[in-house]
Amino acid sequence: MKGLCEEPCYVIELLEDGVTIDDVIDGYISEHALVERSAFVVGDLGALMRQHVRWQVLAPNLQPYYPVKCNSSPAIIELLASLGLGFVCTNKAELSLVLEQGVPPENVILSGVCKQLAHIKYAAKNNVCHLVCDNQAELCKIARAHSKAKLLLQLTTEAHAAETSVAFGCSLKSCRYLLELARELGLDVVGVTFHIPPSCPDLQQAYHHALSDARCVFDMGVSVSAELGFSMNILDIGGGITGSDFQLQQVECAVSPLLDAYFPPLSGVQVLAQPGTFYVASVFSLAVNVIGKKVLNQQWGSLAQGELSATDTEFQYYINEGVYGSFRRKLLGNTIPAPSVHKHALCTEELVYPSSLWGPSLDQLDEVVEHCLLPELSLGDWLLFPNMGANGLEELTCLPSEPQMPVYYAIYTADWCGMQEAGVALDGTMKSFSLINHSAVFNHPSKSI
Repeated sequence: MKGLCEEPCYVIELLEDGVTIDDVIDGYISEHALVERSAFVVGDLGALMRQHVRWQVLAPNLQPYYPVKCNSSPAIIELLASLGLGFVCTNKAELSLVLEQGVPPENVILSGVCKQLAHIKYAAKNNVCHLVCDNQAELCKIARAHSKAKLLLQLTTEAHAAETSVAFGCSLKSCRYLLELARELGLDVVGVTFHIPPSCPDLQQAYHHALSDARCVFDMGVSVSAELGFSMNILDIGGGITGSDFQLQQVECAVSPLLDAYFPPLSGVQVLAQPGTFYVASVFSLAVNVIGKKVLNQQWGSLAQGELSATDTEFQYYINEGVYGSFRRKLLGNTIPAPSVHKHALCTEELVYPSSLWGPSLDQLDEVVEHCLLPELSLGDWLLFPNMGANGLEELTCLPSEPQMPVYYAIYTADWCGMQEAGVALDGTMKSFSLINHSAVFNHPSKSI
């Protein structure tokens, strides 16, 4: 199953008396330095809770539906389910993962505009009725496999079309035909969904166009109910929300007045959003080890004069994770930020060198970080990549020939108290977790979690 490789039961280290996540990382680096020096991940489950609280404060009118594809780690899914989030799935495996956590089927949406027939049948068998659709062929396929489906029409947006070469979603002009066809096929249309990418330069204009189009679709289905008979009450404004409070506030400021105009509270429309990166980006940190080193005698011409010390030395480092593992989103064009060096405080007089970081495959595509400035490293040094929760770890699978990457969970006492106040309990909603004091972990032989 896609996701981080974890045992069915997860141990959470409770951090008390000033112990920090950095201390947890330090402890496991010390352990790994004595054995295979394998890469590992530390998950701060409190960060997930803190992001949930931020969402409730900054976007109280948007009901969060977590897109499982953003990070399908079972521990994350279980915790989010305990917090009452809905889920957006794209395939049978994700549906199974979510339903196993006891999520009510009515709080699950099967997304994707080209779904496999077997996945639609699995949704029907498990009473997952909310499905996304944007074309005639998909409508006919859903009608054959899931007669009780409740459809959300996916609208295309100019902002989304500008970002991708493949245009997903139906145009406003085609919606009337799809609504009529759905009625002929005996399917119910209950809402509209769309997506505005975070790279959109003008959020106000993008959401104005998208919500205006959505209102038109609602009017097609609702105001002519005598003809079509639809009761539309769900509006999904999609994802495109990063992990920053500032960006969420921008979206909220752009969306709120438009929702008041087009979908006021008295309309009875349930407004959803898909905050994937916002919830999980800051949860996971990845620690990797330097396993190889090359010295190159050339200087990057693109760097500003005086940015480097007076040297022509460039370093090429190899680390024990690459683009075919934890950094696979690099292959999709995402930039991996430069890491920090573990236990290394850079002083003003210390030399730094142009460096690049490569994965262990020796493949020419396996370049994790193309340009960064680092002090000279030695074999066995550790590098830390924070904010890795939505940066490829969700797609890491465990190959039979490869050892599992250890995943260690921790939580601050204050965050755990906040979870309990929110109704999260080990003997109830989080039955797969057990809690242990951090000090007890390193007094016993280590094991992967």
